[in-house]
Amino acid sequence: MPPPQPTSSSGGATVAVAAPDPTRSQTLYLWEEGNVPATTVYTENTGGYADGPDFRPTLTSVPVPAGTPVRGAVLLNSGGAFRFRGNQREGFPVAEELSRRGYQSFVVDYRLVPYTQQEGALDLARAVRFVRTHADAFGLDGDDIAVMGFSAGGILAGEMLLNFAGAVNGDSLDPDYRPDALDQVSADAAAAGMVYSFYGRLSVASTDVEKFRSAALPPTYFSYGTRDPFVRQFELCVDALRQAGVPVESVPLDGMPHGYGATGGWIPAYDDWLTDVFQAN
Repeated sequence: MPPPQPTSSSGGATVAVAAPDPTRSQTLYLWEEGNVPATTVYTENTGGYADGPDFRPTLTSVPVPAGTPVRGAVLLNSGGAFRFRGNQREGFPVAEELSRRGYQSFVVDYRLVPYTQQEGALDLARAVRFVRTHADAFGLDGDDIAVMGFSAGGILAGEMLLNFAGAVNGDSLDPDYRPDALDQVSADAAAAGMVYSFYGRLSVASTDVEKFRSAALPPTYFSYGTRDPFVRQFELCVDALRQAGVPVESVPLDGMPHGYGATGGWIPAYDDWLTDVFQAN
C-alpha cells in the first residue's frame, strides 16, 4: 500500500520546521523540497521502480499513551527487499506495541528502488536527528534512542549506523546537498534491533570485524526464526560482531520463518533488553 502522507493537522510540514506533538500521531516529510541528498537520477519507471518520481520520505509518530511513563524512543524500518514497505505487518503493529510499553515510536518510510541503500540510510539518520532535537518535547532522554528494522529495514538501519551516524550528513553522499541546522545534531543511536536481519546487504551479511569495530556500533539485538533461510547469515554476523567487541543479544525463535512481524512473542524480551541498555547509558 502507498506510504502515509503528511496529515492535514501537520500542514504537510517537514521535520526541519514542525512542532512535535506527543499527544497525537504526526506524519512529517524528512527533507525540504528541492534539498534531498541523492545520487540516483530518476528515469522513466517501466515497472521496476517501487517509488514514484514524487515520493518524499516521511516519519510517522506512534505516541506513548497518556499516563504511561516514557522510557525512550525507537525508530522502526519495515522490510520488503527495498521494493515495498511492510508497514502493516511490521512497522505499525510493532510500533503500537512498543508505544504501549512506554517507547515513543516512529515508523520511517525511507526511499526504495531505484534509490540506493545509502540514500535510504540518510533518511533514517534525518529521522534520528529530529527525534533527538525534540527529546524534551517527547519526554525522553536524548541518549535513549534506538533504531531497528525488519529484513531490508534492518539492513538499512545497519547501513546508517556503519556509515551515516554521528555528524555525517547528506553532503557526504551528494555534494549539492545544503546542510541545515538539523544536520548539526548527532544521528547516533544507543541500540540497534535486527529482526530477521543483519548488517550487510540483501541476502549477504557483513562479517567485517574491523569495520564493525571502527564504527563503534551500539549494542545490537537479533531476533530470527530457526526456519529462516538466512539463519547462517544471522549467525555469521553475530559472530563477527562479538569478535569486534560489540555487545550482542541473539534470540533465535524455534520454528519461526522469515517475516513474522509482530508475532512470535519476541517483543517482551526485546523490551527487557532495551530497558537494560537505556538504563546503562
